[in-house]
Amino acid sequence: MRESLDFTINNIPEFKEKLLAWLGKQKPAIYLDNNSEFKYGKQTTDYHSFDCLAATGSIETLKVQTGQAFHQLKILHNKSKDWLFGHLSYDLKNELENLSSTKPDYLHFPEIHFFRPKFIFILKGNLFQILFLKKNNTHTLIRQIFDDINNLEINNNSVQRKNIYFSEKISKNEYLEKLNEILAHIQHGDIYEINFCQEFYSENTRINPVNLYRRLKQVSPTPFSSYYNFDNNFCLTASPERFIAKRGRKIISQPIKGTIRRGKTKSEDLKLIAQLKTDKKERAENIMIVDLVRNDLARTATFGSVRVEELCGIYSFPQVHQMISTISSELDKKYHFTDAIKNAFPMGSMTGAPKIRAMELIEKYESTKRGIYSGAIGYIDPNGDFDFNVVIRSLQYNKSRKYLSYIVGGAITSMSIPEKEYSECLLKAEAMLKAFK
Repeated sequence: MRESLDFTINNIPEFKEKLLAWLGKQKPAIYLDNNSEFKYGKQTTDYHSFDCLAATGSIETLKVQTGQAFHQLKILHNKSKDWLFGHLSYDLKNELENLSSTKPDYLHFPEIHFFRPKFIFILKGNLFQILFLKKNNTHTLIRQIFDDINNLEINNNSVQRKNIYFSEKISKNEYLEKLNEILAHIQHGDIYEINFCQEFYSENTRINPVNLYRRLKQVSPTPFSSYYNFDNNFCLTASPERFIAKRGRKIISQPIKGTIRRGKTKSEDLKLIAQLKTDKKERAENIMIVDLVRNDLARTATFGSVRVEELCGIYSFPQVHQMISTISSELDKKYHFTDAIKNAFPMGSMTGAPKIRAMELIEKYESTKRGIYSGAIGYIDPNGDFDFNVVIRSLQYNKSRKYLSYIVGGAITSMSIPEKEYSECLLKAEAMLKAFK
């Protein structure tokens, strides 16, 4: 069982910076921040349990490359009844369905990685808690950790000292050609919708991951932001999207489909919000995924408990407005909580509909293996409650290979115009690129 020591924080933004900087010197480490100082509305306030949650150190680790990942996760949690932090890779699809991934992988994130941490840090309001195992630690040691964090000097020079240039895996013309082929599949009734992505990359690149994440968070504060490192792998996300969460017996999923830029003035902003809200293409994309998520949740839900709490709500973020829906269900007692995650994975917003055929075509037309991108990062608590984001608007980095990457994409439907889809990809990449300026 864990004990906790509580501390009162006066300057919360400054302390969060210090905690992040301290975590940057630890491995493995994870920092989850909902940036609650920015008011995003129902999409975050209803279901977040913490303002900031972090962990470091490893008592034991789960890292499975192929097969039985969800079963092993279930065993680990049942055995420890403790906190677990980590990620699920998109390519876990291959153990859930008769699928494969043969595309090149330049980042080499494992398909699943979870660790049971030595220390857990919870910030809610101005209350800061450190959770620890009493048999291995003393109150004196925990107070020393707090003092080390609190006394840290922050280097606010988070701008890269050296310019970093990204190359495209496929050219714009190749992207447009592939999109026209995908549209032919839609026109022939093969699929209704597909999420098609492309990668931009930088080789022989050295970065300071903490400073880069800090900068990313400054230019794009989002409700599912995360800094995550283990071994030589780093994932820095400014994700606006929740994949799936559990609170008691309640399961919540909040897919995003529908994007439009922010306006330069308040008046233009309001016009763009109204435009997104009534856009037939964007609403069709969102509603199709809502139906898919309803079906995914129903597989582990008590009869009649699946409901749409909000359909096509509009939420504003620093670079874009997004259309977000909220679907919930009650987990049937005959299912383990890992079954709810497994049956909803990968998230419909990053695949398409029908899901399996969309994933087959993603494998055919995309140029690289997705890996952790469009997977999920998050936590599981001792009671089996959990919260996972969708890994989008993110930078992936393999330190040993000096390979830095980001992937962007969008939903393709029969109403998609290839040139506009390409422009939407660049809009979504804007936050990542601003972090380097």
